[in-house]
Amino acid sequence: MAATDLDAEAAWEAVRAARHGATVPAALSRHPLCEALLPVATARSIVVAQLGQSLDGRIATVTGASHFINGPGGVEHLHRLRALLDAVLVGVGTVLADDCRLTVRRVEGASPARVVLDPAGRVPDDASIFADDGARRLVIRAEGARRSQVQGVETVHLPVTAGQIAPGDVVAALARRGFRRVLIEGGADTVSRFVSADAVDRLHVMVAPLIVGSGRPGLALAPVAELVHARRPVTRSFPLPGGDVLFDCDMRREAETLRHDQESAHERANARGGLFAGR
Repeated sequence: MAATDLDAEAAWEAVRAARHGATVPAALSRHPLCEALLPVATARSIVVAQLGQSLDGRIATVTGASHFINGPGGVEHLHRLRALLDAVLVGVGTVLADDCRLTVRRVEGASPARVVLDPAGRVPDDASIFADDGARRLVIRAEGARRSQVQGVETVHLPVTAGQIAPGDVVAALARRGFRRVLIEGGADTVSRFVSADAVDRLHVMVAPLIVGSGRPGLALAPVAELVHARRPVTRSFPLPGGDVLFDCDMRREAETLRHDQESAHERANARGGLFAGR
């Protein structure tokens, strides 16, 4: 194993230990893997959302093909996120399209609880996400929807507003069941709704060095008329093995930056109005 591989292996073990309260050795604290993942590993309560996309912001082709947009480094990073968090959540569309397992396979670590957001009860009982492998399995459905008939699968009923279950209600319901560190893995619609609802603490966007040219976009938020209203999260970037680049976006610090920009723009507008009012 190359020295860089040994360093990454040691850094990953340090991150996993930090999740349980251990101190990261000083020699490893500046390793990129530690810098990228320690904010996730050491948080007592956190919601992380992730997207894997191309340079032109596509997560899949027009036919829905997405395996794999990201290279091995991006896929490995996703598995590290799974291993660090209590639960991983996907929307019903992702389960129906991919029949995903959501387990940890590419790195050392335990698999998290698996959660599917399925308001109308569309996920079949034989979906891979419900496989009995020792991890807790939950399905979130609208009030009045049928309970899961799969043995061991927990059904959580939540109210529906404007045809959707509010992301904040989902996060609160999971916290009540002991899941305070949650990964919103997909799909893009689900991630977008959680970001729009300000229910995400950190957003990890893994950009692959390819141009798809058309297809399904990643984030889709409400339109803004002026760039001053664009979201500007405090962001760090980390190259990943194989050419992908991870952008780690602190969505909580973004809110403070955006508010400051808006206030500054308002002050400049008022100043211009004062200067030219008499002309």
